[in-house]
Amino acid sequence: MTARIIDGRAIAATHRERIAAEVTRMREAGLRPPGLAVVLVGHNPASEVYVRNKRTACAQAGIDSHSYDLPANTPQTDLLALIERLNRDRAIDGILVQLPLPPHIDPATMIEAIDPSKDVDGFHPYNVGRLAVRLPRLRPCTPWGVIQLLRAIDEPFKGRSACVIGASNIVGRPMTLELLLAGATVTVCHRFTRDSAALVREADVVIAAAGKPGLVEGDWIKRGATVIDVGINRLEDGSLIGDVDFEAASERADWITPVPGGVGPMTVAMLLDNTLKARAFGENEPSR
Repeated sequence: MTARIIDGRAIAATHRERIAAEVTRMREAGLRPPGLAVVLVGHNPASEVYVRNKRTACAQAGIDSHSYDLPANTPQTDLLALIERLNRDRAIDGILVQLPLPPHIDPATMIEAIDPSKDVDGFHPYNVGRLAVRLPRLRPCTPWGVIQLLRAIDEPFKGRSACVIGASNIVGRPMTLELLLAGATVTVCHRFTRDSAALVREADVVIAAAGKPGLVEGDWIKRGATVIDVGINRLEDGSLIGDVDFEAASERADWITPVPGGVGPMTVAMLLDNTLKARAFGENEPSR
């Protein structure tokens, strides 16, 4: 068996076209387009690439992107003051602070400072909590993007066995909540799991999000399974690989995402989607 490739770039393009069309309709109706504030602290090369891609995607979708590039030694109090100003700015519908942050800034404090209705990353405890109680609003971008990939290949979800590898607040935990909401039976593997391979071998859907290159071996994959590789790991030669041994897994899986070109484009597309949704939410909130 040779797995079919889930083309994240193509699927993301359809979402971005939909968002761009909606923003165009807003502009033609004389309405203010969505506004996204993108905050970058320091000069992490990977973060600079991610932020540039997000700003480019905003421009292509017609979303107003507001850039705030701060030096690495910016005090936490100054970052929090900027976030508070953006919370009050009615032209800003979404606030994105690129992670990771310099060591002297506490990411949890920063995330909780963002107005939940402008939290387009979907990281705020309020938004994760709404997902947990089956009332999602602004959803974490990468897990929601994975759900859209699975929908694109007509994944049935209900009653299917899914295994999430990794339990981070950014991907693993909200991914588990998304799969539960979709009707799957979910197992989570993390660093204390005794036999991850045995659990993965039982899964119809495997979501690898541990951030460890080649962690998931090909013979872990159940024949006919769907494999979503969230990992993006840069090797010494500059190449990118995922958490899954792609070649070996492709011999057993039915569907699989490549790295790059799988989940990454969907994360950006869902960021744009959240910004568009936040614009609509803001119209109905007097405090905004």
